[in-house]
Amino acid sequence: MASVKPNVRPLHDRLLVRRLDEADTTAGGIIIPDTAKEKPQRGEIVATGNGRVTEDGKILPLEVKVGDKVLFSKYAGTELKLEGTEFLMMREEDVLGIIK
Repeated sequence: MASVKPNVRPLHDRLLVRRLDEADTTAGGIIIPDTAKEKPQRGEIVATGNGRVTEDGKILPLEVKVGDKVLFSKYAGTELKLEGTEFLMMREEDVLGIIK
């Protein structure tokens, strides 16, 4: 898939994530139709904010960076369609882990 860089910069501790495609078949070789697929819970970070702002005005840097592949909760974020591509805008706290 071609790399799409939208003209949006998230604010504070928000991330713009592009979902990664899941496999079309199971480990046993059964083909999963599109209507039965769940939305993937893995994605790639395409843009980040500057960091979380604390109550005293300091900025805490984010642990994730552009290009990281991440796992996130099933109902995380807000779905957006930018320049014909679907993205999720979510907070860093919705990220469960970084895939290595």
